Parts: sequence; C-alpha cells; structure tokens
Amino acid sequence: MRELVLEREGGRRVGVADFGPADFGLADGDAVLWCHGGPGSRLEPTYVAERASREGWRLIGIDRPGYGNSDAQPGRTIATWVGDAVAVADHLGLATFFTIGLSTGGAYALAVAALAPHRVRGAIVCCAMTDMRNAEARASMSRPHALAVWDAPDRDAAIAAAVEAHGIDGSKIVSANEGPPLPASDQAMLTSPWGRAWMEAVPAMFAHGLEGYADDRIADGSGWIDFDVSAIVCPVIVLHGAADVITTVVHAEHTAAIVPGADLEVHDGLGHFSIEDEIVPTLRVLRERAGR
Repeated sequence: MRELVLEREGGRRVGVADFGPADFGLADGDAVLWCHGGPGSRLEPTYVAERASREGWRLIGIDRPGYGNSDAQPGRTIATWVGDAVAVADHLGLATFFTIGLSTGGAYALAVAALAPHRVRGAIVCCAMTDMRNAEARASMSRPHALAVWDAPDRDAAIAAAVEAHGIDGSKIVSANEGPPLPASDQAMLTSPWGRAWMEAVPAMFAHGLEGYADDRIADGSGWIDFDVSAIVCPVIVLHGAADVITTVVHAEHTAAIVPGADLEVHDGLGHFSIEDEIVPTLRVLRERAGR
C-alpha cells in the first residue's frame, strides 16, 4: 500500500491509499476507486486488497472530507465529492476505472458513475444506504446513528448527536447495543482478520472527531437530490446481505429499482460486514459485464 495526500482548491488535503505494488502494470480499467462507509477511511479496502490484487485489481481508498488525512469541508454534498474522486484518478493517470461504495459510500460510487459516465466502467453498491427520500428505507435506520443526526437543526448539533452515538474517538461503536443483534455471520467477522483490520483503521476514521460522519449524514439526509442515477450507463451490481440489520435489504431493493439496468444480488445469511467476502467474486462478475 502506498499513501499519498493530494492538495485541492484552497489547499484542502485529500488522503489516498493506493493498494497494490508500485509495478502493478495494470490497464486503467483494472483500478477501483473505493468509497468508504460512514464512519470509514481510505484504509477500508485493507481486508480484501490482497485477494483483489491476485485477480488483477488495484484498489484505491479515498478519505472523504473530515476523515483520515482529508480536511473537513462543511457544506459538502454527495455530488461535490465527485471532484475529489476524479482528481485522484487524474493524479494516478487513470482514464477509466470502476467504483465501489460500502454502506454510506454507495451513494458516492453511484454519483461518480452518474456525473463522470465516460470514466466509470462499472460500479458495485455494497451493503449500502439508498436514496433517503424513500420513506421505508429512511424509517429503517438507527435513531442515534442516523435519525438523530438528520433531525439536528444545524451542523454543530449534528456533530454533537454523532458524538453521543459514537463517542468522539469511536469508542461507543463496539459497545453499542442499539437495534437488533448482529447476525452470526457478522459476529464472526468481529474476531476475524476483518475485525483486526477494522480496529487498526479506527484512528483514521475519527481523526477529525465526528466532523466527517456528521457531514456524511447532512449530505445524505435529504436524499439523492444533486445527482441523477438515470444518467448512469455502466453496469451496476447492488450487493447486499439478506441478514443485514444496519441497512436492511429494503435499501438494496430500492436502489436496484431506480438505477437503470442494475442487477440485485442478495446473499442469504450474510450481514453488513460478512457481505464483504463477496466483493472480490462480484468484481469478477462486474469485469465480465463491463466487457473486459
């Protein structure tokens, strides 16, 4: 893994983790811009990076503003982040690429595909939240982790609500017992290499406290209003676990219904974390559908 920090307008920094050896030597189309969850960071691809590399994929994690090595950007939206993603691709010399978004990141993966359709060869939306204008999906979200932040009257109050739910350093996430229990497949992940990689990335997730998380919720609270999924022309796979209790399968069903030509793949017994074991096989299918 190679780390880099790009400088954007006004000196704003963007943190990047480029997985794969320096002499990777792959065609542009084998690169994947990874849109992390919320909370999350550029380090999120760590768990699957080695397996992906063996199949010829180069995963590129990008810190959204307010996470890891990326400066906060109050007032950002889902669509405005696309500029960061394209700037990273340009810096790395990638004419085309795939996108993948986990959980909160699903919207960002789709926004890149919608707003830069000539650059994106395919997209995966994994265990992801859908357009929050869908009432059933919105109602399924956790009150402390989502609804309370959406209901906050301003950004300062949104950050305070996020701190209450997560702890300023993320310490409340592990001990939180709100909502239905995790399925057995997710519980097993907590003590697996996934769990160790997740814990090692916690400092990056909360490097700016809860600014990044609160800004994520502010950005998605009003729904997908600043990009149009009907503009997506690449293959899209909506990947979800049937046992996901964090973003229930209704999210995947709605996303698949509104994204043109999207394929829905729901795996029985898998949850919000354990679905990540299906990412590399799904990338393989996406490559075939994209014509490589």
